[in-house]
Amino acid sequence: MEFETLCIHGNDTRYDSTGAISVPIFQSATFAHPGVGLSTGYDYSRLQNPTREHLEKTIAKLENGIDAMAFSTGMAAIAALMELFSPGDHFIASDDLYGGSHRLFCHISGKNGLSFDFADTSDIEKVSSLIRPETKAIFVETPTNPMMQVTDIAAVSELCKEHGLLLVVDNTFLTPCFQKPLDLGADIVVHSGTKYLGGHNDTLAGFLAVSDAALSERLRFIYKTTGACLSPFDSWLMIRGVKTLAVRMERQQENAMKIAQWLCTHKKIKKVYYVGLPSHPQYEISKKQTTGFGAMISFETDSEKTALGLLQRVNVIQYAESLGGVESLVTYPMLQTHADIPKEAREAKGINERLLRLSVGLESAADLIADLEQALGD
Repeated sequence: MEFETLCIHGNDTRYDSTGAISVPIFQSATFAHPGVGLSTGYDYSRLQNPTREHLEKTIAKLENGIDAMAFSTGMAAIAALMELFSPGDHFIASDDLYGGSHRLFCHISGKNGLSFDFADTSDIEKVSSLIRPETKAIFVETPTNPMMQVTDIAAVSELCKEHGLLLVVDNTFLTPCFQKPLDLGADIVVHSGTKYLGGHNDTLAGFLAVSDAALSERLRFIYKTTGACLSPFDSWLMIRGVKTLAVRMERQQENAMKIAQWLCTHKKIKKVYYVGLPSHPQYEISKKQTTGFGAMISFETDSEKTALGLLQRVNVIQYAESLGGVESLVTYPMLQTHADIPKEAREAKGINERLLRLSVGLESAADLIADLEQALGD
């Protein structure tokens, strides 16, 4: 099946006999046994639930994996992932990393005995220089949040295989619609399903997808033991969202390109970070490993006053955290997504008081540009 069809019919298992087109919401915590030693295949919803199973099988197919696990949030998915490792293990992670991931690694995983080096993972030589005997995995965001750095996944995969490391790729920004990390050599794909997969800013969810049976078994054990599974109703909302993933991504990307090009011409915009612009330093890598550029843009204004004024004056675009929904959202990373990162480290990456991040939605591109123009002022 083509990707668009998989979004809608990715799992053709029938869970009832009514002919319902929409997958039923099996809002049950537990399931009765037909007899002693017998099971319907479902025993307790923390282990598996038919609604969640439908979603997980769909996501696995979209990512070209053999299994996917649906969690209550993206951070719950990453927290479960970290349970694969033991005190003393070392990680290399993208230095321009979502603030929540950075907070988990530095304050929770660090407390539990794991250590981290953060680096520009688009620099393979730098990543290679940080590998040591206790290194167990490399964690990559590509494109990164919010500076839109792009990592060559296949190149990092080769490095990981050479040293016996796991490669984890956060695929939240591009989704399997535009990027398939497992095909490029990743071992585990992470998603905040809250974002593009759900697509409507109404559901929290997270995913891990894998293509290795042994890794799936290990993660499934952690999953059922730690228990941060996605509820049946939220699973149903995610199923509904995924059905329109392909058309949403294409339209949002189309809007983003128009807006990025317009921002490049505005006198109050000093830098535009969008992977679809030929001026982006990793533009050629993006073209090689993806089928689209996504709809996330970061841009630097000429002053803090301009940035704050835009946040106060936007009308169609809303000033809010998160991304990937049908509504366009603008975020102030230094105060929102990256507030917990030390100021010096944050500003060294370019996350300063002039930087804004825009998640482009499904509104008219002309209306969004008009909104930005009036918000930027004269």
